[in-house]
Amino acid sequence: MSPRARAAAAPLEVRVGPARVWCTGVAHGNVGDHVGDDPVVVAQNRAAVAARTASGARGWVWPRQVHGAAVYVAPEPGPNPLAPVADAVVTTVRGLAIAVVTADCAPLVIACDDAVGVVHAGHRGLAAGVIEAAVSRLRDIGTGAVRALLGPCIHAARYEFGEDDLARLVARFGPGIEGRTRDGSSALDIPAALRIVLERSGVASFDDCDLCTADSDAYFSYRGNHDNGRQATIAMLP
Repeated sequence: MSPRARAAAAPLEVRVGPARVWCTGVAHGNVGDHVGDDPVVVAQNRAAVAARTASGARGWVWPRQVHGAAVYVAPEPGPNPLAPVADAVVTTVRGLAIAVVTADCAPLVIACDDAVGVVHAGHRGLAAGVIEAAVSRLRDIGTGAVRALLGPCIHAARYEFGEDDLARLVARFGPGIEGRTRDGSSALDIPAALRIVLERSGVASFDDCDLCTADSDAYFSYRGNHDNGRQATIAMLP
């Protein structure tokens, strides 16, 4: 993991509809349990994040992400944190904290009047349809207009992408997802791709925090800083 200094800072906190949302960063330590860090340290980091974000949560869901399109509908919490194999979690349970971990992939929060979801969407998840699947499941369990927020992720200027792979995504989502890096190489514009998918899915509003992980020492980024760590995006219905 990068030895960069970690300044004390509160996690970024925003609202998406009725849901409270927090985004952590380097200052809060690695919360990814699949990147080779000491599991004890990761557990300590997660506990510290829990205390500084959804401190009153009745339970937690930390899915095992596999870059797929599975969506987990989280039930009433039990005594232990849940770890389903999924790249999106949705719930109507108030006081249940749901989280995804990311570095350069996109962390997306979706919410309606009485349900909330979190989505992990990199280029493979986009191609698999994870966002469409998550929005559909949210509508199945909730009511009202769907709103969305994109947390910190890599932006096109720092995300060189193979032309053949990009062409396959362009064929599905349109030329609006094409970008260029600062040196003029082909790039994938993840925020633009999410905007297109959400518009096609009928999402009422989309806010982008406009933070590039590869351009900021405040966030873990493998492409930008060769980090192995992960930050969390957490959502909860109060």
